[in-house]
Amino acid sequence: MSELLFEIGTEEIPAGYIQPALDTLATAAADKLSDLGLAFGTIQTFGTPRRLTLTVTGLQSRQPDRSVEHLGPSKKAAVDAEGRWTRAAEGFARSHGVEPDQLQIVITPKGEYLQVVEDVQGQETAVLLPALLESLVHGLVFPKSMRWADYNLTFARPIQWLLALHDGVVLPMTIGGVTSGNTTRGHRFMAPQAVPVTGIENYLRTLAECFVIAEPAERKAMVVEAVKKVVVATAGTSAQPVLHEGLLDTVTNLVELPCAVCGRFDQKFLQLPEEALITSMREHQKYFPVVDQDGKLLPLFVAVNNTRVTDQELATSGHERVLRARLEDGLFFFNEDRKRPLIDRCAELHGIVFQNKLGTMQDKSERISRMAGLLAAQIAPELYDDAVRAATLAKADLLTAMVGEFPTLQGIMGRVYALHDGEKPTVALAVEEHYLPLRAGGKVPHSLLGAIVGIADRLDTLAGYFAIGEKPTGNKDVFGLRRQAIGLIGIVRERNLTISLHEFVTAALLGYGDLVSQDVQIVDEVISFIQHRFENDLIASDCAQEVVEAATVAGFDELTDCLKRIDALNEIYRQGSFRVLAGSFKRINNIIKDNRQTAVDEALLTEPAERALYAALVTAHEKASPLLEQQLYYQALLEMLIIKEPVDQFFDSVMVMVEDIDVRQNRLNLLSALRALVLRVGDISRMHVE
Repeated sequence: MSELLFEIGTEEIPAGYIQPALDTLATAAADKLSDLGLAFGTIQTFGTPRRLTLTVTGLQSRQPDRSVEHLGPSKKAAVDAEGRWTRAAEGFARSHGVEPDQLQIVITPKGEYLQVVEDVQGQETAVLLPALLESLVHGLVFPKSMRWADYNLTFARPIQWLLALHDGVVLPMTIGGVTSGNTTRGHRFMAPQAVPVTGIENYLRTLAECFVIAEPAERKAMVVEAVKKVVVATAGTSAQPVLHEGLLDTVTNLVELPCAVCGRFDQKFLQLPEEALITSMREHQKYFPVVDQDGKLLPLFVAVNNTRVTDQELATSGHERVLRARLEDGLFFFNEDRKRPLIDRCAELHGIVFQNKLGTMQDKSERISRMAGLLAAQIAPELYDDAVRAATLAKADLLTAMVGEFPTLQGIMGRVYALHDGEKPTVALAVEEHYLPLRAGGKVPHSLLGAIVGIADRLDTLAGYFAIGEKPTGNKDVFGLRRQAIGLIGIVRERNLTISLHEFVTAALLGYGDLVSQDVQIVDEVISFIQHRFENDLIASDCAQEVVEAATVAGFDELTDCLKRIDALNEIYRQGSFRVLAGSFKRINNIIKDNRQTAVDEALLTEPAERALYAALVTAHEKASPLLEQQLYYQALLEMLIIKEPVDQFFDSVMVMVEDIDVRQNRLNLLSALRALVLRVGDISRMHVE
């Protein structure tokens, strides 16, 4: 067994590119080694801003010898009527370096074919690795790549050196004009010289001696420790840094040796909303905010440098000067924004295009205001005025200087400015919350008002984009419509709201007036799109696919109602008698086909089994219907189980498709009536297990 060490040394790679590239390296290396038939033990990756490293231990030193079967033409095409080889057979033999008499005839699922078995001698791993490693480099894809000099290779940043060792021996290769060797490079400022290494352990130890921590997890832990330590040293144990996970990951991949300093900013900047302060520090400067023991923001921040700091005061003052300029801008924007109430900005939304074919943000604002009113009238009539007001203000902060500078503060600044203008706190909160959830599984609006405006906004977007044909296809979802649908589902589920998708998608489409086609098919497409997101979400969370489909196929208009039916089907599915009924239901579907008539003439029921089934159906209908009206679906299904035995007896002794047309239709209607009752919960035939 042997080991492989491969390092791609570069100019500084953007922090967000590093971990995805390392993941790709590991996965692709495993696949390519397996394809070559090379066994291996452990694959690890290491990364810093200046290097992407792959290591493999327990690597097989040589490919095993193997036999490769090559399938050729069919026997019919290879042997003529007199039993002689045809040109096709001779050509196949020649292409594989054998005589025709060495060809074999094998039986395949498609018939008899010629076959050549080639004995392939395994190659030394060291011979195979250079091409494999080159393919790994060329296979890395980044959000943005660049070319340099006269090379065709594209990469995140120019490659500066290549370290490629197999059991300490250099693997010869040249990529992007750089030839591989046995040296790495230390920290750019503290140990920039090239240093030789002999293997994986020596590599990691050498880098550490050269002030580079190659293991991202170890470096991240050092970032956390350094940040906490400098905060305690500056402000005492009552203060603590806000260790945002995303920022931690970014900072970890911005440095090779983390060294933290704690700076201060003027108290006057604390009048800015905390979100604005934190955003300015976190997104623009990659600084960690600091709070007191009550979670209140302090006029402190922590910066993480990529080198040891000899003059703490000088380093800190540099960071303070940069942040001060940012915060001065923010405070100026904040004060200027508050000179005008949000409501005055609404008319100016005509200057922002929502979508080229769907009008401006002012048009959208007016549409979601109407939609929010319709939703409120059904869900909570007492919130009608507030819902309309919140929806009217929802997009106004897009015109503020603060949101222009910090786009992630949209909604947040709307809430802050609405409160400053004297709007109701509930209205102000809804302005912020209508954007929630920001991502799948994210926090949904806490307030009902925020939920109403959020639903109105998403319905408007979905209806509009589907109406102009801009629906997602495959992996393409330019306008984030899947996220919009998932957000809509999340709000309705978490808030347990009862709304008709058909009613409100139709209303959303009508809101566009003459701008778009009013084809009813568009409504069906939007609902189908939402349904697929709904099904995928439930199945991904371990809900049985057959149960989900049984409920949604039977009806998908009110999400909460559908969820209740899914819960009921899940619960009753454990009962053996129900599974038998589900099997019978599948048979019923096959017999009645397109028949939807349910009127039964008792006078035509002549067989004891069909009379017994009808009586059981009447009883089940009487007992289950009130439960169905109350959405007590599990209890209703229990009442329907009395049908199981009569159904079995019916199929054992009654012929449905008799010659008498009236009797035949009556029996079809009986089965259709039974099906219609069960379908009020779900199409249980989809849940049948053989």
